[in-house]
Amino acid sequence: QAQLVESGGGLVQAEGSLRLSCTASGRTYDFNTMGWFRQAPGKEREFVAAISWNGRGTYYADSVKGRFTISRDNAKKTMTLQMNSLKPEDTAVYYCAASSRSATTDPRTFGSWGQGTQVTVSS
Repeated sequence: QAQLVESGGGLVQAEGSLRLSCTASGRTYDFNTMGWFRQAPGKEREFVAAISWNGRGTYYADSVKGRFTISRDNAKKTMTLQMNSLKPEDTAVYYCAASSRSATTDPRTFGSWGQGTQVTVSS
């Protein structure tokens, strides 16, 4: 069984930056695509960004494209999400997730999830 733990959330003013990290442990040998999702109060969980096993493929939601950057280090079993130019609408709980499938952004294909970290952007 794999475990994912997020860190780096917090409170930031609009136009500020935050860096989220995800650390994996346990059975990670079948991790292929890894990604970030978020859920705001009263809304469904939505895709934010994903990255392929070798890091060459990255995928972003239109709402974060150009502002967020996803990366991963397989040797350290970590994944990061650099978030710049944050907006109040980015406020949500951010989840780290891993899938055994390649090139996927569908949350239903991600079998391992972290507990989430709160990101709050004030205006």
